[in-house]
Amino acid sequence: MIKQLTVFLANEQGRLSSVCRALADARINVHALVLADTAEYGVARFLCDRPEAAALELERRGYRARTVDVLGVYVADRAGGLVEALDALDGTGVNIEYLYCISSSTDDALDILKVENPQSVEEALKNAGFRIADPSDIYELD
Repeated sequence: MIKQLTVFLANEQGRLSSVCRALADARINVHALVLADTAEYGVARFLCDRPEAAALELERRGYRARTVDVLGVYVADRAGGLVEALDALDGTGVNIEYLYCISSSTDDALDILKVENPQSVEEALKNAGFRIADPSDIYELD
């Protein structure tokens, strides 16, 4: 499992910048950020160095922050790569709460999934030949 930093933010100007500044001040490197919002609040999801330390630092500064276990799976970075991973989960009864993708200049993209039963999803993906991300692929273990 990968630890993702999740931060709840008031939907106000400057709040995201303030969180990112706090992480930078704590010398925490952000590798990925996904922001979702509603009229009242936003949810920022970070893959970063030292996620546990990041959550503690943000809590100390008054933010609602926590770490969440997510599953990372490498998929081919081409049209249909994600579909192949999703097809491997057909018939497993898994509900994907959310998913986001990180793509770089490599042949693989990293898909991050939040699911109810990550162990069974991980097993199904491994059985289909997918490589699961190790936490050390993403961040320093803290």
